[in-house]
Amino acid sequence: MPDRNQSSDWTVLSCMPVVVMAVVAVMDVVAGPGVGFLPLVSLGPAFAGLAGGWRRTAVIGLAALVLCVGLGLYDGLFEERRGYTAMASVAGVTGVGIAAAVTRSRRERELAGVRSIAEVAQRVLLRPVPLTAGPLQAAVSYTSAVAEARIGGDLYEVVASPHGIRVIVGDVQGKGLAAVETAAVVLGAFREAAHDEPDLVGLGERLERSVARELEGEKFVTVILAEIGSRHEAVFLNHGHPAPMVVRRDGTVDFPQPPAYALPLGLGAHGAEGPSPYRVDFAPGDQLLLYTDGVTEARDADGRFYPLGERGHLLKDPDAHRSLEALRADLARHAGGPPHDDAAMLLLRYHGHGEGKSSRPSEGEGVTSR
Repeated sequence: MPDRNQSSDWTVLSCMPVVVMAVVAVMDVVAGPGVGFLPLVSLGPAFAGLAGGWRRTAVIGLAALVLCVGLGLYDGLFEERRGYTAMASVAGVTGVGIAAAVTRSRRERELAGVRSIAEVAQRVLLRPVPLTAGPLQAAVSYTSAVAEARIGGDLYEVVASPHGIRVIVGDVQGKGLAAVETAAVVLGAFREAAHDEPDLVGLGERLERSVARELEGEKFVTVILAEIGSRHEAVFLNHGHPAPMVVRRDGTVDFPQPPAYALPLGLGAHGAEGPSPYRVDFAPGDQLLLYTDGVTEARDADGRFYPLGERGHLLKDPDAHRSLEALRADLARHAGGPPHDDAAMLLLRYHGHGEGKSSRPSEGEGVTSR
């Protein structure tokens, strides 16, 4: 949906033809018959072609011709060629405006079709995360670096499996459709393997094989896998991704690091050893934020990175979605403009005990930003 600024701009453009013709008419009458601003009447249909359908442009053009005749008679311009030349100018501009309006309307219909397809792709690729999953409340925020895009190279998912609540957040190298395609491969493999593999190591190996089959050259995907069970702890497996942020019940913030750093998915052929799982206490009242480097690498006007570790207090709202929205808004203020990279954040809040079940929101719910 268009924002308020877009609506305001559209309203101004819609009113411009009438305003311009009224101003020209007033100036012509005030200046008297000897001056004649008749050619400026053609500005009306010219502006109408920018913001309106061809029918509206034709109506404005007809009104401009009537106004042109009236002012021409008032100025006595039809006694010479100037009046007829002005009418020809208005008619020509009206014709061009109608053609422009038809072309613009056709392109707008094509764009609406493309956006509709993008919405379907969004629902398939980045489904709304569950509102609750076992003992967890979840919220997600996604901001694409590509203007008007709803999806990009960052990915996330939450799955309630027989082995616990399993989560993935990842970042595909590059942008555009190629990155979206790779993200779809990773998410598809994760959604299937999360139910089958008994541990995160096996899950990570499944993802590595899937990515290796699809990717070519030196492309890669950084991901972090998390598993939350019934032991008041979270298990992580980090494939070259930024460390998770844990906000304790008392407000302290920690970034638990892996015992050894591993290569991202897609680079396993280089022979490096795979990542080792590591455990972190995660009890009721704690919060876990998984994110991509578009968050921590966002810079302000002075080139300073976003200080995520100093923003744990923004997650204090009782509602996880409002907390994450506050953090997203603060990140936008820090960057002071559109992001230079996709930025995804997934917040998990331990609010009590559950049975491992999940409840997914209806379409559009549980998503803080796109």
